Amino acid sequence: MRSLSSTAGPDAAPIVALADAQLTSPEADVLARARALAEPLLQGRLLHSGEPAWAHADGVAGLLASIGAAPGLEAAAYLVHAADALHRPEEVLAKAFGPSYAELATVTRKLVDIQQQAREAHEAVQGDAQLERVRKMLLAFSRDLRVVLLRLASRLQTLRWHAQSKTPCPEIVAREAQQVFAPLANRLGIWQFKWELEDLSLRFLQPEVYRTVAQQLASTRIERETQVEALRKLVETDLNTHGVAALVSGRPKHIYSIWKKMQGKKLAFERVMDQFALRVIVADLPACYAALSRVHARWTAEPGEFDDYIARPKPNGYRSLHTVVYGDDGRPMEVQIRTQAMHEHAEYGVAAHWAYKEAGTKGYGGVSAAGSFEGKLAEVRKNVLRQLLAWERDLAGQAQQSTPGVAFDERIYVFTPQGAVIELPAGATAIDFAYALHTDLGHHCRGARVDGALVPLPTPLKNGQTVEIQAAKTGGPSRDWLNPELGYLHSARARAKVRAWFNAAAQAETIARGREAVERLLQREGRTAVKLADLAEGLGFKDADALFAVVGKDEYSLRQIEHHLRPAAPPPTEPQTPQTVSPARSGKATQGGVLVVGVESLLTQLARCCRPAPPDAIAGYVTRGSGVAVHRADCSNLRHMATQHPERVIPVAWGDTPGRGGSYPVDVVVEASERAGLVRDVGEVFAKAKLNLTDARTQTVTDALGRTLRMQFTVQVPGVAELRPVLVQVAQIPGVRSVRRK
Repeated sequence: MRSLSSTAGPDAAPIVALADAQLTSPEADVLARARALAEPLLQGRLLHSGEPAWAHADGVAGLLASIGAAPGLEAAAYLVHAADALHRPEEVLAKAFGPSYAELATVTRKLVDIQQQAREAHEAVQGDAQLERVRKMLLAFSRDLRVVLLRLASRLQTLRWHAQSKTPCPEIVAREAQQVFAPLANRLGIWQFKWELEDLSLRFLQPEVYRTVAQQLASTRIERETQVEALRKLVETDLNTHGVAALVSGRPKHIYSIWKKMQGKKLAFERVMDQFALRVIVADLPACYAALSRVHARWTAEPGEFDDYIARPKPNGYRSLHTVVYGDDGRPMEVQIRTQAMHEHAEYGVAAHWAYKEAGTKGYGGVSAAGSFEGKLAEVRKNVLRQLLAWERDLAGQAQQSTPGVAFDERIYVFTPQGAVIELPAGATAIDFAYALHTDLGHHCRGARVDGALVPLPTPLKNGQTVEIQAAKTGGPSRDWLNPELGYLHSARARAKVRAWFNAAAQAETIARGREAVERLLQREGRTAVKLADLAEGLGFKDADALFAVVGKDEYSLRQIEHHLRPAAPPPTEPQTPQTVSPARSGKATQGGVLVVGVESLLTQLARCCRPAPPDAIAGYVTRGSGVAVHRADCSNLRHMATQHPERVIPVAWGDTPGRGGSYPVDVVVEASERAGLVRDVGEVFAKAKLNLTDARTQTVTDALGRTLRMQFTVQVPGVAELRPVLVQVAQIPGVRSVRRK
């Protein structure tokens, strides 16, 4: 079996010792069996990067061991890649290692595959967009810290292989390591991973910068090592002599952190104060401040370079005292003072915590937890979620502060078949997913496949699932989607889109109803040639649809449109001596006199469009082949024809004895609430007035007042004066809303 200590540095000794002790546990057997299963499957296989799969798995397991991960997690490093070579990996691994290992391996494998698919599908996408995808993918699977640790170790191993083999590293891989994985390791407090990810990514992204700083460090390496060892012995001896038991070690500053300080403070390499640091490990918290007091008493402190991360821990939980003092030779040195527990957390973060040796009441180690252990485990997990959410905020640049645990639980991350990451509120359904992709896709959504299986549309989605929408070419959303009890929609955005669709549909119906009413009016007025846009503009509306909308909602009277269409009565002209002509009878019109000025024996007829009757103001229009058509002076048709042929309009007047023995047809329009017997009641009023009813037409429409019956009657009257009292009687009939002469 591989030696764990071969992959760990000197500072990892306490953790490695603990891991070695655990190899006697059942997890040691799991690790051995995982290696035995994976080796024949991985030998000779290459990853996408070109790295041998077996060497990669071995390297990942070694990195996990170096930060104190349990042997069971090391075993997962082999199983993740072995799953690639198995026909039914989840089934095979579940039988051989149990469902926990099978799920961990397949979920991690899925994350790797989705990241690779997204990278290949979006090769043109660079910069922040691609980094955002990687960040969301990690968040989608971060409910299980083991998945995150496996991905961190895998990315670090990939960078190590590129460096050792001198194989060019793709820029996007290095940039993800620098801007996503290293900040994640920092948030989780895994300092070992953080500094190496930063150094290696700098090496591939800015090779000249890396080479320059590395050469400067190498040129002073022997001198610095000698100086660090002398200072280490001096500080340790001084502290122990003054009653502070301490272990002091020295460490060089890493290349990336030196370069960042040079950039941030615009310093030359020689002026970077803390190219190395002394680490002081003491027994307890009081000893930390006692050691700080002694260091400041023995050496001169640099003002403004003291940080108390014990009283004010860093967001990732890091605790330590930092100070910069000047040695006896006048050179600055950084001193970090902490307890052993603080040191282990600083080096290994949450991975070093004892609670993550288990993964629940029946975790991947197979150890059951109960009592106070469960409470402590829950608290540790909650803290990890807080750190993951804080890491997310760091990358996203979000300033909003909310309860971390709650906010993290309020969203999930799912994937399109192409590997794009979609962020949704927890509890979201496939319809929410469809609307998040595109509004039209949401409107036409009729079914969904989740991880390849058909599911009902109200099924809540879970983190990491791949969703494929089945859409219809036509149709729209169902009103059932807005029923919260049915559970079709969870996101406010999707609900708003569905409401907007129904509002738009209702608006379209209203506009269609208004258009129909306006077009009927234009037909009655004989003005079908009028452009609707010009009519709307003349009435003060921005376009025709705006006019139709208010008409369709009965918020704008058609009478106002009639008045707009009908011109004002023309001014009186000079009186001429009329000659009497015999009018032709039109329809059932009886005798009545019409005087046509200056013309003898001219055929006349009463216009049907406006039905003139004495004593209406009238005018004549000379037609082609039909003599003179007599119109009411305010007739819209006459006004329109007069604009085309003003020379055809001639003066006419009623004769001296209009109405004697004669009658004139007039149209009466009645609007009333629909009810049985209404037409009969109106007809009786005309009959009692001894007016001959020659025509009746009815139409039922639905409007804001309910079902309305619109009726048009044609009656023969001696004159308009005889019609007025009849209209008053019709208006008094129950249900009648309005009555007017057309």
